[in-house]
Amino acid sequence: MSHFPRHVHLIGVGGVGMAALAGLFKEKGLKVTGSDTGVYPPMSDMLKEIGVEIREGYRPENLRDFPDMVIVGNVVSRDNLEVAELLRLGLPYMSMPQALWEFFLKDKDRIVVAGTHGKTTTSSIIACILYSSGLDPSFLIGGIPRNFGRGFRLGNGRHFIVEGDEYDTAFFDKGPKFLHYKGQRCVLTAVEFDHADIYRDLNHVKESFRKYVCAIPRDGFLAVGADYPHALDVSEGAACRKETYGLNHEALWHLKDGKIIHDEKELGEWVPSPSLMGRHNLMNALGAVSLAFSLGLGIKEILKGLKGFEGVRRRQELKGEVGEVTIVDDFAHHPTAIRESIAALREKYPGQRLWAVFEPRSNTSRRNIFQKEIAEALAGADAVVIGSVFNPQRIDHEKRFSPEKACEVIKAAGKEAVAIDNIEGILGHLINHLKEGDVVLFMSNGPFGGLPSLLLKELSSRHGG
Repeated sequence: MSHFPRHVHLIGVGGVGMAALAGLFKEKGLKVTGSDTGVYPPMSDMLKEIGVEIREGYRPENLRDFPDMVIVGNVVSRDNLEVAELLRLGLPYMSMPQALWEFFLKDKDRIVVAGTHGKTTTSSIIACILYSSGLDPSFLIGGIPRNFGRGFRLGNGRHFIVEGDEYDTAFFDKGPKFLHYKGQRCVLTAVEFDHADIYRDLNHVKESFRKYVCAIPRDGFLAVGADYPHALDVSEGAACRKETYGLNHEALWHLKDGKIIHDEKELGEWVPSPSLMGRHNLMNALGAVSLAFSLGLGIKEILKGLKGFEGVRRRQELKGEVGEVTIVDDFAHHPTAIRESIAALREKYPGQRLWAVFEPRSNTSRRNIFQKEIAEALAGADAVVIGSVFNPQRIDHEKRFSPEKACEVIKAAGKEAVAIDNIEGILGHLINHLKEGDVVLFMSNGPFGGLPSLLLKELSSRHGG
């Protein structure tokens, strides 16, 4: 293992991966500081809890104590003031994936989970299964598994689970993060077009995932989500052993009559965690089972770990129930994820009126690339509220997603829909129109102004809670 620096500073520490890396360094007993703007829960709470000093804003003076190593997040560009000072001072620096490899991964058996959808949940399930089975794994996950309360862990076992992000690495490395992790046993959950700010089109996305698949060693393993044709296409380049999983009975791993089937053999009764709602999470669970089985774990201990899985924060997370109104917080921002999250809540709360409250915040959803698809996905709810496009000035008007146009499509489908451009207005609209038995699903890849908590607090105060 490489020699650890005494003081590490992370520029962009509020990102989920960067915050988790900060946690790993703290576990090693290092001094850890970080800078960012507007860090929000759950990452802000976690960083405070583990003792990471957050320096607000990107400023030259954040480097005044000359850290031994600076980790540069992909949120900052070369002309960032703090980055410019870093380069002027000549301090040593790395990207987040470089640091993860150098200090934590290279001496471990590496399990990497990648894909357009489901990688956080799938990684978390694998971590839960391996921990339950006594393998004492390490992990870095872009979310917070409720079983552990943190998105990072240093175990004494030989396995390290990493959520492999296809987004770019840093201003000095525009390749995808997952190529740095050199996965040996891998999952490819799904491949669809996303990240329109760095990928030109679907073929460009597939090109990156092909590199991921082709880098798996011949003696490695790949589990592929069979319900996504582009994932199957990309997986053709794998030189390692490959198994498919999915809801289609042609997949090597699938379910039939409540039983788990592998290679046409019935392995046991499927009893998933109550925290896993909907068909999308069913696929995530099957991918995790496939990976765990490839490690030599028995199906009984795998299913025991799966049953104990408590879910991931901000992934169909139940925030509370007040006055018979149910509030759920979710990270969905791609049309597929929006559609599947709505379908999962339909299944869990049949017959109840479902509200979808959506913020176009991600670099893709702020653009009109998926204008029609997002509107059609949201129309799966009974009533829809769409917030304003996040930082709209950064997207040319002709390329920008239009909440108003999306609402027109949703209303044409016979559903209620309204575009409201401020948090107070959205909160007021919900308070004035919610009825007993309603389910409210918030969807954003950001804090969304704290709306789920604000609604919960307002409803509680009105019901004397």
